[in-house]
Amino acid sequence: MVEWLRAHLNAITPTRTQALKATRHLRKSEKKNLFSEDISLMRTAEGRWYEGVIYEALLETVADCNLIKGVVRKGADAPYIRQKITQEQNGTFYSNYGDIKVRGNGQDLAEFDLMFLDVQNTVGFGEIVTSPSDLKEFEQEIIFKKRLIGYLFGQPIVPFILVSSVDISRNSIVQRLMKEPESVLITTSSCEEIKRVLSQREIRYQPRKPIAHPKLLHLADIHTRRSFDYRKLHDERRDRMLELMEAGATPADLLKPDEIPPIVKKIVFGGLYPPAIRLLCQKSAITMRGEALTYESIMRDFSKVILAVNLPDLRPILYFRSRKKKEYFKMVPAKIGGFKYESRRTPHMAGFFLWLESTRPTLGTKMTRTLIEYFVEGKAAGKK
Repeated sequence: MVEWLRAHLNAITPTRTQALKATRHLRKSEKKNLFSEDISLMRTAEGRWYEGVIYEALLETVADCNLIKGVVRKGADAPYIRQKITQEQNGTFYSNYGDIKVRGNGQDLAEFDLMFLDVQNTVGFGEIVTSPSDLKEFEQEIIFKKRLIGYLFGQPIVPFILVSSVDISRNSIVQRLMKEPESVLITTSSCEEIKRVLSQREIRYQPRKPIAHPKLLHLADIHTRRSFDYRKLHDERRDRMLELMEAGATPADLLKPDEIPPIVKKIVFGGLYPPAIRLLCQKSAITMRGEALTYESIMRDFSKVILAVNLPDLRPILYFRSRKKKEYFKMVPAKIGGFKYESRRTPHMAGFFLWLESTRPTLGTKMTRTLIEYFVEGKAAGKK
């Protein structure tokens, strides 16, 4: 299937018809911003539109291909469902805008630009990029998505296509990804060149409605082959890491393969009791927009402090629950040491926000000291 896609997609040049059809996947504001003079707004809308262009081109290309069973509906072709996110959601879902998501404990674990199925029911996915920048974290993202699909659908190999509007073939990250089995890079014309055939006036009234196509599949038609309880897997991974730290393992030991599926992206260790918050302030500087936070100011302005660690880089993260608003402040390691404010987490990020809201204080000074030594100070690197 991937070799067929390599041969046929590399030979296509997005047409005016495909470029125009792609605008049906855009919201009203995105259609307007596609030609905006504000570069930031234009690039965002352009990226979403280019996804639609490749989706439309893929549908046309596979129409008569016997190797490919179907392409998963997305965008305007996805069912319009207003769905309340809950922590019980595990598996594949559509977002309110027709994006393809995999959720775990209600949290969005991954979003897929394209998803397709071959005649042997092997699930593959595609990623679409419009810029050579920001590829540093892209490799880990693709590795994670391959693991996730491999786990959910019981596949040792996951077909992957990377489609780009710029030539990224010489990028070392892309070259590593292309060495993986069943992976292919497709390069098309630039967004500017494809968009040149359109005018803002003609796309304004393009209706956002689904089309009939013999190869379109609903996401619900692709059944996972394993039960998926992300919270259970998270808790197993967290408990295993705590056991290893208690035994004096090194950080490298925490990442060694074991029987727990490697699809947990972040470990939420828990909330800190007040004495643990005091210890954290003694051990590490914390600044909020240039202002140093003290134990007293944290206890005054925040109702909860949660300690988490990203995997696989073991990067510590703090989440501070505001007393004034329903929001969390995400604090990340600063280059000069300590933690600094990065962004907010609000109810808009429903799944993960609910997870943070359900997290209660469980960490005392002893466990917090161990976590600080491992993930903040790095002292455990020399332990045997």
